[in-house]
Amino acid sequence: MLTRIDNVLNADELASIASVYARVPAVSGKSTASGLACELKVNLQLPAEDAAVKEISRLVLTALKRNGEFYHAAFPRRAFPPMFSRYEPGMQYGDHVDNSVMAAPNPLRTDVAVTLFLSDPASYDGGELVIHDGPSATAIKLPAGSLIAYPPHFLHHVAPVTRGQRDAAITWVESLVRNLEQRRVLMNIDRALTDLHARLGDQPELHRLNNCYHTLMRMWAET
Repeated sequence: MLTRIDNVLNADELASIASVYARVPAVSGKSTASGLACELKVNLQLPAEDAAVKEISRLVLTALKRNGEFYHAAFPRRAFPPMFSRYEPGMQYGDHVDNSVMAAPNPLRTDVAVTLFLSDPASYDGGELVIHDGPSATAIKLPAGSLIAYPPHFLHHVAPVTRGQRDAAITWVESLVRNLEQRRVLMNIDRALTDLHARLGDQPELHRLNNCYHTLMRMWAET
């Protein structure tokens, strides 16, 4: 299940993040890699311990928290502090799947992966996030401030950048609803409720559908 959400960050927030990229020296992305990823990951990252990086990490988490569409796609319980990556010409991240548990700062089960694009797509070539869903693959390159949420166990890679710089924030969510198909059902019901209410106004049938939604949430949510 791939979910695109646009306009997660506004222009001022993007400018704040860009200013941190401009003044904080990046380090090798291998500093946060382990196992096979050490050989596959060729990029740069902003150092997580820097005070300015911690501030934009909070900014991104706040933006995700206020976004209703993101909530109904991921049902976040907890989120990993975002990592801020940079790909310059010649850099890439080969095919991989993400760790099932992120160990620091506290163990977190990775139910949903999130890539939040931070660069104008016209400013760089290559750098697509390519996600494999069975035999098919989807290449994703979104406007700055937009995100893609996807299952972290899907094989994926970042294509080589050939021009410019590709900046992105990456995080992982531990969901209230662990099962992917259950999240899909809930998201579809929520979208149907929203669309039907906009078309029909307040109707008794919508209250019954809303009751079904919350009954399923009570059955499936882990708090």
